[in-house]
Formats: sequence, structure tokens, C-alpha cells
Amino acid sequence: MLPPKEWIKSISISTHMTLSMLLRLVLIAYGQHQDETMEVKYTDVDYKVFTDAARHVYEGDSPYNRHTYRYSPLLAYMMVPNIAWSPNVGKLLFVLCDVFAGYLIYTILRSDGLCGEARARLSSCLWLYNPLVMNVSTRGSAESVIVSLVLLTIHLYRQKVFILTGLVYGLAIHMKIYPIIYCLTLFLPLTNRSGWRSVVDVNTPRLRLVTSTILTLVTLTLAFYNMYGEEFLEHTYLYHITRKDIRHNFSVYFYMLYLTVEYDDLGLNLITFLPQVILLLVIALRFNRIHDVNFAMFCQTLVFVTFNKVVTAQYFLWYFSLLPLVLPQLGFSKKDILLGGMLWGFAQSSWLLPAYMLEFKGNNTFLFIWLEGLAFFCANVGILAKMIRRYREQSSEIEEQCNLRKMD
Repeated sequence: MLPPKEWIKSISISTHMTLSMLLRLVLIAYGQHQDETMEVKYTDVDYKVFTDAARHVYEGDSPYNRHTYRYSPLLAYMMVPNIAWSPNVGKLLFVLCDVFAGYLIYTILRSDGLCGEARARLSSCLWLYNPLVMNVSTRGSAESVIVSLVLLTIHLYRQKVFILTGLVYGLAIHMKIYPIIYCLTLFLPLTNRSGWRSVVDVNTPRLRLVTSTILTLVTLTLAFYNMYGEEFLEHTYLYHITRKDIRHNFSVYFYMLYLTVEYDDLGLNLITFLPQVILLLVIALRFNRIHDVNFAMFCQTLVFVTFNKVVTAQYFLWYFSLLPLVLPQLGFSKKDILLGGMLWGFAQSSWLLPAYMLEFKGNNTFLFIWLEGLAFFCANVGILAKMIRRYREQSSEIEEQCNLRKMD
């Protein structure tokens, strides 16, 4: 009998996609059973929000008539089959995007030549068979949609079809505003110049990427603004700048938000964004070559999530989807990967106990949740620092080998 790693490598990517799809369908069926028979529901509360918004759209009203709907109207339109056909159609859509993301991971690695066929399959399986990933999409979270759009952006960017890249990238920003953090990372490598001249260089690839991105984003924004007015701008974009969440929040700012939840302080919001902005710029400027794009986007995503004032479990998928793209470049040993996974998993899971005591038992565990958030923050920063050191070491070794080949 083949060991698990060899078994994964021995079957085709299409078979892995089929198997992972079947597992997700089983989870959807189980989730429906749990929803009907147990007090603790399997389906995410956001899925009910999406469905209610879709019902308003189906009836010709605004999706924002549904309280707490803070998303693009496109998502509500995508969920209309929940009303017209079956309440599980939306979950099937999210699962399809989920599996498609796994295929994109495989395709990007193969087209980049970053690893061989077997390792590309193995990296894809890190996403396809990830329990957290399967749980989030089958519970009815829409994160798989934005994840697949970001990965499709990377794939098209690697294929150098920059008009299509911009169209998909603009759609990704519209659906979930956070992908805007990648704009410099995608823009800077598209030049042969160096230094500050590389920033201001105007060339055809850059013009195509920037123009198509802005055109898509502006077109969608104007279209929905004409349909839904100020509430569209408020709920889709502006709300996320001032958002405060004192439940289900892993953020290091959790306790501060709890203590200031009654105050709408713009200065406080700006202060929490400042570390993010600085680090995102540093990463974009430091890793500004075409072969750095995958790693830079992963680091930016991890920084954005880790330093954000609101961090929920769904956000982890944003960087989990990019992790398989960078692991083959780092050359970590099995021991390194195991220890890193255990550190992250322990820091994340230890947060769950005080969160459970607050959510289901009504105990005052806010301080304990914050302390666990601090531990989780430190774990993420430590893992990121190690990955950056390793990437720089690997890049230096590759450059030395290339220089030696040129000398020969």
C-alpha cells in the first residue's frame, strides 16, 4: 500500500478534484442534517444573510434591505437560484469555486515551472483536502469566490494577458476590497528599468493592466451606484474601513475594539491601518521582481490579515490559497512544515475555548480572548519572519548558481 504522499502523487489532478468535490458534497449533506436536528447549526449565519438578500433581489428590491448585508450586489444575484430552485445551490457554487481554486494552484505551479508534476499535485492537495477550507465553503461562506478570482488573476498575469488580468483583478476588488493591496506588487515588475525609474516607467503591459482594472472597477461601481445609490457605497466599501467586530475576532486589536465599541473614532481607525500600509509597501518594494510576485502576494495577505482590526476564520483562506504557491520555493523540510503547522494550529485552536465560553455560555472572557489573540498574532509574525528569511536565502542561492553558469 502506498504511503499518503505517494498516493497523492500517483493519481491525476482531475481525480483529486473529483474526490475533493465528493467530500464537500458529503459535508453539505451532513450540514443540512445538523441544521435540522441540532441546536448548534452547521450553516454559517452569513449564508442566511446572502439568501435573504437574494430574496430581495428576486422580488425586485435592494439587497441592502436585508440588515447586515455588507457585500457587492453581485453576490446577491449569484444566490438567486437559492430562492428559485434550492437553498443549497449557493453552497454548490461556493464549492465549485473552492475546487477550481485548487486547480488554479496546480496550473500556476506547472506553468511557472516552479516544480514538477507530482509536487504541483501535492501542493494543490494542500488546498483541496484542507479541513478548514472544506468546512468554510460547505458552511456557506463566499470566500472561495474571491480566492478563485485572486488565483485566476495570478494565472492570467503569469500568462502575460494583461487586459484579462485587469478585468479579473478589478472584479476581485469589487467583490472584496482587500485585493487592492496587490496593486503595486502586480504593477512594479512590469518593467526592465531599475531604481525609481521603474516606478514611473510607462509601457504597454502596465497600461493594459491598469486601464482594464480601473475600467472594470469603475464600471461596476457606477452601475450599482445608479441602481442602489449611497447604500451601495456605504455597505460594500466604506463600512469595511470603520468596521468594528467584538465577536469571532482573532485580531490583536480585539480588546481595544471591545472597550471603544460605542465610539466612532476616525483617528483610531487610521492608527490601526498605519502598520498595515507601511508593511504592505515595504513588501511590494522589496520583492518587486516578476518571480517574486507569488511570494510577495502571500506575505502581503498574511500581513494584512494578521494586522487587521477584524480577523475571522474565513480570512485565513486568503493566505491559505497562496501558501501552496510559495512552499515549493522555500525548500522547507518536513520537520519545519510540521512545526510551523503545529504552532499556527495550536495558537488558533487555543483561542476557541474562551471564545466558546463567551459565545455559548455568556461568560466574560473578553480579556482571555485578547490574550489568545496576542499569542496568535505572535505566531503569525514569527512564521512570516522565518519564511521571509528562508526565501531570501533560497533566492541568493539561485542567483549565485545563475552567476556561476554565466561565468562558465
